[in-house]
Amino acid sequence: MTPLILWFRRDLRLDDNPMLHAATTTGRALIPVFVGDDALFSIGAAARWRYGESIRDFAAGLERMGSRLILRRGPALGVLRELVAQTGAGGVWWTRLYDPQARERDSAVKALLREAGTEARSFPGHLLAEPWEVETGQGTPYRVYTPFWKALSARDIPAPCPAPARITAPHSWPQSERLEDWQLARALNRAVPVLARHARIGEKAAQARLDRFLANAVEEYRHARDLPGREATSGLSENLTYGEIGPRRIWSAAQALLGAEPGHKGAEHFCKELAWRDFAYHLMFHTPEILTRNWRAEWDSFPWREDSPEAERWRRGMTGEPFVDAGLRQMYVTGTMHNRARMIVASYLCKHLMTHWKIGMDWFADCLTDWDPASNAMGWQWVAGSGPDAAPYFRIFNPATQAAKFDENARYRHRFIAELSAKPGPDALAYFDCTPRNWGLDPAAPYPAPMVDLAEGRARALAAYSARGT
Repeated sequence: MTPLILWFRRDLRLDDNPMLHAATTTGRALIPVFVGDDALFSIGAAARWRYGESIRDFAAGLERMGSRLILRRGPALGVLRELVAQTGAGGVWWTRLYDPQARERDSAVKALLREAGTEARSFPGHLLAEPWEVETGQGTPYRVYTPFWKALSARDIPAPCPAPARITAPHSWPQSERLEDWQLARALNRAVPVLARHARIGEKAAQARLDRFLANAVEEYRHARDLPGREATSGLSENLTYGEIGPRRIWSAAQALLGAEPGHKGAEHFCKELAWRDFAYHLMFHTPEILTRNWRAEWDSFPWREDSPEAERWRRGMTGEPFVDAGLRQMYVTGTMHNRARMIVASYLCKHLMTHWKIGMDWFADCLTDWDPASNAMGWQWVAGSGPDAAPYFRIFNPATQAAKFDENARYRHRFIAELSAKPGPDALAYFDCTPRNWGLDPAAPYPAPMVDLAEGRARALAAYSARGT
């Protein structure tokens, strides 16, 4: 009956947490721990700040249960070994992660802890199904989404487990560091108050989001999710990123709607989007090169442009294409970007500007509070054409026609671009409050002229794609 150390990472919730649920059934004293290692301090500025807020909220939730979250900074193995020695813990448990760095770290931690006689166990909880559980009839990983969806949706997804009624505390607690001393918001400078207005932090906020979406928006989700001027999506990507809500909890709630109304198109499409997230992790697990190089090797010879003044204007939301700029400014102000805008923003960079998808992927990683390594990489490669289920080379989104179709009343563009309005709203002006001062942006300045002619940019991209035989 030695204590258990519970190593929390991207599973910062009490509800539907398989690792925590299993630990509470043992009757052992539990010592929740968060390790501030390179995995935390190497992520983008916005995600690092948002991660810290999630840690803070989760620690408060544990305290309400009579428990604590012990914070320690340093390499995970060294920190965990030290805590085992200090507490006499007989085991260290955690929820699995699937990116290459986490897998390498966790495998080493597991092996060396066990070698020292300490129990080391990992649990599911970040996905609907483990990446190795969903496979083709030939026992190989899926490379196309539609058959993956069919296989996943045919599985018996485990029901979410309840939050614990109590968490047994140890006789004495090890020393904890202060979250404030980690300075997770330092890189954001003056952007913090702006981002904080839009964040919905913690599992209570996540559950409220889910409930509100299923009650008010899911009915029209299949169509309305493409309209950035409407509040028609769940917004749960932010909470899923840090594990403030479990994917099985979301799946179960959506499936309940399908059970009550078979063929419910909104709920079914919502489940497909959740499965798309699993597919991204499936690909990252089996083909980790998707994070760093073209998933389709034949794209390695494509003449992508590297960084440039045009790419910098793109980053600053000053391309002169309102739909593109609205998306980039939304990301800077809110920490997220509407999915339709993400496709338009990415297509413009990769195709109209012929710029390497990694330039955009890295910018998103620095600015998104819902940054997810698998989904970010797959999304960029999908748009660029170099990834799985890729958009065909001739699919070059025209920002102007996309705006006319999906933002017909210009509500989205006016919400985030101050220069388009005589009396800009708070979100449009907030962009100038949180961007770096050395960018020298002024809401009273004229809106920039387009960087490229859309027809000429499309023709240039098509010529390049045709030349490589795409």
